[in-house]
Amino acid sequence: MTAANWMAFKSGTDIRGTAVGDESREDYLSERAVSAITAAYAAWLCDNLNLTMENMLVSVGHDSRLSAGRLKNTVIGTLRSLGVSVLDCGMSSTPAMFMTTVSLKCSGAVQITASHHPADRNGLKFFTRVGGLNAADITDILTRAQNIAVPEPGDPEDAEKCDFMNTYASSLREMICKGVNAVDYMRPLRGLKIAVDAGNGVGGFYASKVLEPLGADVSASRFLEPDGNFPNHSPNPENAQAMASIRDAVIESGADFGVIFDTDVDRAACVGKGGVVFDRNRLVALASAIALENNEGATIVTDSITSDGLTEFIRSLSGTHLRYRRGYKNVIDKQIELNESGVNCPLAIETSGHAAFRENYYLDDGAYLVTKIIIKMAELAKANKPLESLITGLREPAEEAESRFAITCGDFRAYGEKIIADLRAFAEGVDGWETAPENFEGVRISTDEQKGGGWFLLRVSVHDPVLVFNCESDIPGGTDIMLRDIGVFLSKYPCIDKNKS
Repeated sequence: MTAANWMAFKSGTDIRGTAVGDESREDYLSERAVSAITAAYAAWLCDNLNLTMENMLVSVGHDSRLSAGRLKNTVIGTLRSLGVSVLDCGMSSTPAMFMTTVSLKCSGAVQITASHHPADRNGLKFFTRVGGLNAADITDILTRAQNIAVPEPGDPEDAEKCDFMNTYASSLREMICKGVNAVDYMRPLRGLKIAVDAGNGVGGFYASKVLEPLGADVSASRFLEPDGNFPNHSPNPENAQAMASIRDAVIESGADFGVIFDTDVDRAACVGKGGVVFDRNRLVALASAIALENNEGATIVTDSITSDGLTEFIRSLSGTHLRYRRGYKNVIDKQIELNESGVNCPLAIETSGHAAFRENYYLDDGAYLVTKIIIKMAELAKANKPLESLITGLREPAEEAESRFAITCGDFRAYGEKIIADLRAFAEGVDGWETAPENFEGVRISTDEQKGGGWFLLRVSVHDPVLVFNCESDIPGGTDIMLRDIGVFLSKYPCIDKNKS
């Protein structure tokens, strides 16, 4: 494989590729490729943690994907052939795999997952005690993999079995018991009906191992059985069909609360009694309100497409809103940077549902986020207040829209950044447009009523060869105006697909 072929596996801070099929695909995760990448990760651990293969302990887990068994056997077999001690954690959530580096003192952890992506995809996420690897680390590992001596894989059964999900679930139960502090301490959720939609991913454990033992009625839950075909809907809190599924479950059953996870449970969204949806800006507002309690002046880091109304809401709670960049690792790294420089930053959260609390090792953990929300819901219930009362001050737009314009030339990032620079210059001469003074990604422009009555952001996608256009408007028809204007601007660029993507 050439260097370019190896880099086809890079997806931001993850390794991703096609895992069901054959080697006709450039990004096919063959046994040889996975073995080389695993060996490169082990070498990276040795160099960065000052370890030897023989005194290293690595945990390996996976989500419900069809290819999980094949990849897990390759990863474990390769590590064992190198002399690395391995814990086979079986089906696990991504956050739980990170926690093995904390609770079990593992040198590193490997989670086999491709998040919400189609069933034929899979990938590898790598962790150490300080968190997930960054993009430069992934480049380093893939560079090493090009020329590394790939060992003959050992026996994948030659690893210690470890059901860490039971330990992880126990910690969440303990967190709820302490947080709610009910008279019936060990059954604090008795009387509550909570629906969980796992989308046939890993998240079914939250119903059976966390909520039900604490007294919750989880009978309205759906799609808890792991199934890598994902036959019911995409396991993705950003997917409209998925959100409709959990909302329907809550409304039809009269549940008090509903939870939906992505495949590997590092993201979540939720639904309140009566079908009130908490995703995107509402989810960010809800988590922010919890993080800012008794924490005046704290900073909340979000991704770049959060609304102006959210900024106002965070300020109304005496907080500071730092609208940063897309990419969960970007917002978490900014959170860590702020705290290390002395800025109080308890939460980093993306509208996608990734949320990292400082007290939880800066880990984006959908189950931890939902657990915090359930504790708060129980507290509000004592005062006969619904969960949505926490965000009554959030101003929401009349309309919102997203469009994706494909970039068809080779170096898509350079081409896209050139368009961003051109738009920034062009905007200075447009009446009714005002460029945001503080912006970390793409171009964000506020518009007057004649130009749409809201704001829009044009940016290059984190992973894909596309320009992403997000907009919100406070007036009916405003998003159409902004979409029309950006379409006219982009029409002069030959490598932009005018039919979008």
